[in-house]
Amino acid sequence: MDREIIPNHVAIIMDGNGRWAKKRNLPRSLGHKAGSENLKKLGLHIFKCGVRVLSVYAFSTENFKRSPEEIDYLMNLFVKNFKKELKVFAENNIRVVFSGRKEPLRSDVLEAMDEVVEATRENTGGIFNICLNYGSQYEIVDAVKRIVLEKKDVSDLTPKEFEKYLYQDLPPIDFLIRTSGEYRLSNFMMYQLAYAEFYFTDCLFPDFDDKKFDEALQIFQNRDRRFGGVKK
Repeated sequence: MDREIIPNHVAIIMDGNGRWAKKRNLPRSLGHKAGSENLKKLGLHIFKCGVRVLSVYAFSTENFKRSPEEIDYLMNLFVKNFKKELKVFAENNIRVVFSGRKEPLRSDVLEAMDEVVEATRENTGGIFNICLNYGSQYEIVDAVKRIVLEKKDVSDLTPKEFEKYLYQDLPPIDFLIRTSGEYRLSNFMMYQLAYAEFYFTDCLFPDFDDKKFDEALQIFQNRDRRFGGVKK
């Protein structure tokens, strides 16, 4: 791994928890639990590699189509983890932010989100962006609505200015990883992914460990990023 070529912003579509559980004849809930435990270890490793921003797809707007039992389990898991990992965020100087719509999230989920955001607000060691009840199309629509409400003159609106109206004003994504063998974005941070490098792996997310990330990072470091230009 070349420490001189580290992506500033990494995004992960954490896919495959349910299939991981099914392969082991376990309930889907235990797949989500395994994925959650893996994210804690993997996230810390990613920040230690020098990545400044990590965005993860925790729960999409479309995930509300799942069974009420699975949704309740995931929401309870979010609340538990947000509270439990406060000490970890503090010890590692990580600031937590959230991207997504607040409705129709439960009040206890919103309270736990507010608590972790406030507790980590002054941390400067990295930004952990959790996309919860998130959809990229909604994010763009909500940004346009904010601009309209402000009655802003859009004649000179630039992409850079537009970014300020997204859920979080973060740097563009450099490297997207999607686990589980699917080859699609699934409505995830499409505006921010304009010039990102993509990496798809058949590995299910609970098994995507530090070593697997380092392998992916090495591939990123061998990519030729031209941003639409031509290298001389």
